[in-house]
Amino acid sequence: MRCQVLVVGAGPAGAELARQFAAHGVDVLLLDRLSDLRRAAFSSAALPLEALDRFGLPSSVVAHRWSGWELLGPGDARRRWQAGRPQGVVLDFGALREWLVGEAQRWGARVCLGHRALACHQESDGMRTVLRRGDGRGFEVHSDWVIDASGQERSLLGEPPAAGPGSETLVSGVGLEWLVEVPQSCWERWSDRLAFCLGSEWVAQGYGWVFPMQAPRLKVGVCRLLDPSRQQLPLGGVLERMIERLLEPAERQALLVVDRHGGRIRSSIRRREPHRRGRLVGLGDAVSTANLLGGEGIRHALTSARVLAPLLLAELRAEGPGLNRYPLELRRALGWRWSLSGRLARRTWLGLQGSAADRRLGSLLTSLEEQNASALTDLLFGYRFERYGLRALPYLLGLR
Repeated sequence: MRCQVLVVGAGPAGAELARQFAAHGVDVLLLDRLSDLRRAAFSSAALPLEALDRFGLPSSVVAHRWSGWELLGPGDARRRWQAGRPQGVVLDFGALREWLVGEAQRWGARVCLGHRALACHQESDGMRTVLRRGDGRGFEVHSDWVIDASGQERSLLGEPPAAGPGSETLVSGVGLEWLVEVPQSCWERWSDRLAFCLGSEWVAQGYGWVFPMQAPRLKVGVCRLLDPSRQQLPLGGVLERMIERLLEPAERQALLVVDRHGGRIRSSIRRREPHRRGRLVGLGDAVSTANLLGGEGIRHALTSARVLAPLLLAELRAEGPGLNRYPLELRRALGWRWSLSGRLARRTWLGLQGSAADRRLGSLLTSLEEQNASALTDLLFGYRFERYGLRALPYLLGLR
């Protein structure tokens, strides 16, 4: 099989890039290891409202809209902010993937699901990629370029260098999420906001969440950074205890688990790892666009596709600097606050163990109480920490 560009991974980054390429007449082949894009749909998938317009996402991928925030913890503390209008959406992640892939096909991209990329090699006339179908049979694809959009697996790029130029340590987190059906009255109680459970009594070295989906469904999940120096409890037990604290006995008895899914997130803090190797180029989570502070990846994955598409198009047409500017342009698009939030995530979640850490986090959350819901949305999705100036600085520096 032959194509101009082979994109490995039909998540938000890979599917959006395939859509962009196909719309510009590029012969693109998009493949994914999943045969059903609604499987393994692990993503909290919360976005600010402006992201829908910025990325042209249709209402069909929106599960629910929310207008407020609730932060539970540390301990029994509860803080709530509510706006008079919607602040954002929770996406149906499986529907998002299907829509993006469908749009890529509509523009002419070829799609192969249930295929896994095993290895790729650069040759004199381009790239040769070895694939395996779901039935175990192998075949090869010859292309001018290969895009590794396989997420944190980095199935073709491999691990970043452990030492020397471009070395960058990947910080890892693991998450577990249940999609549950609850009584209508229970759903209504959680339906207007994003709720997070914070503090070591809830989730040591991580956090939990409750997000509204289509009535009467909720997403409940937990995520934490991996710490080899500590023994960490199984996430399943942590999630069950969180649900026990959040729901009434009758609500728990009526709860139905519709789907269980989990996954891993890995990202570097400085994003200095190599973004390409010859004609093999990384995209999305494969080059650390997932943000560790809130486990957010969709917006940043889509952004990476929007950055890479015109640069690779210029390369294909031998116009302009092309891919030489890719790492710089991606850093500019993500912004300096992205890097700061990564450092804050490592400090916050890895250090969230015990009463002293809970007091530090509680002090920071108290400083947010005077803000309104819109300001909190700007903080948590826009990473606008500088607004809080000297109040946040002691926390960032580890002084409290």
